[in-house]
Amino acid sequence: MNPDPSQPPIEPAEARHDSERNVLLVTYVLYGLSAFIFVTAVAGVIINHIKLGELGGETVAHSHHRWLMRTFWFSILWSVVCLILTPIVIGVVGYFVLWVWCAYRFIRGMLTFADGRAMPV
Repeated sequence: MNPDPSQPPIEPAEARHDSERNVLLVTYVLYGLSAFIFVTAVAGVIINHIKLGELGGETVAHSHHRWLMRTFWFSILWSVVCLILTPIVIGVVGYFVLWVWCAYRFIRGMLTFADGRAMPV
């Protein structure tokens, strides 16, 4: 029986799962590199937004993409707040706290990803 050539091939669940894991791994690597090159975080959040739209429902991949997106957008927000507060020195302390918070979110996400578990969102 020949499948309909006008329809895309149906991807097995296991292959789809591996594909999602690979995309998440690339996204985590991009976020990890953002400690040195900020533009990689921008690339990562773009991937997160695209993949979040493609994934339906509450899956493990969905929770990780949402976790990374929230990390990115909240770090941008708090970076602006710290920038405003830098002249009164508290902003410098805020940047340090923000760095620790981002490192925590990255490490926790990677460990949870390695275990194959969903992130709390």
